[in-house]
Amino acid sequence: MPSFNKVILMGNFTRDPELRFLPNNTAVCDMGLAVNDRFQNKATGQWEDRPNFVDCTAFGRTAENISKFFAKGRPIFIEGKLRFEQWEDRTSGQKRSKLKVVVDTWQFVDSKDSAGAGSNEGGSGHSSSGYGNRQQNDEPSGSWDDSGGGGGHEAVDEEDIPF
Repeated sequence: MPSFNKVILMGNFTRDPELRFLPNNTAVCDMGLAVNDRFQNKATGQWEDRPNFVDCTAFGRTAENISKFFAKGRPIFIEGKLRFEQWEDRTSGQKRSKLKVVVDTWQFVDSKDSAGAGSNEGGSGHSSSGYGNRQQNDEPSGSWDDSGGGGGHEAVDEEDIPF
């Protein structure tokens, strides 16, 4: 049976990205995004925003760059896939589960002047491909390609980044 697993989100960071490294030295960045669902209240006729809070994880160079360029409150555009996680709660012993997004690619959506959250980095419309992030996701089970990305993209020297 065919299936398709693709997620596209644009939202704001609910907290600073948390970067850590696995024993094999693969970078992992955990982050939370708030993504609004806009609807019209039938009782008042007013448009309202309903926030959805989404946990996301990035791996490899994608994780390192998200951690480097983003902070709480800053907007981001991401593409990825859904992953279902299950575990047993250590205190209660109950089975727990959640859906999260594994980030494949990302883009800046704010300008350099409106970076927000005390950050002075930014760039409008910068694609992740310009920073070597459009490679296949670097999950622990996969292999890391130091060539700067897949899909025929060239690696970009850090000195070539305009900020």
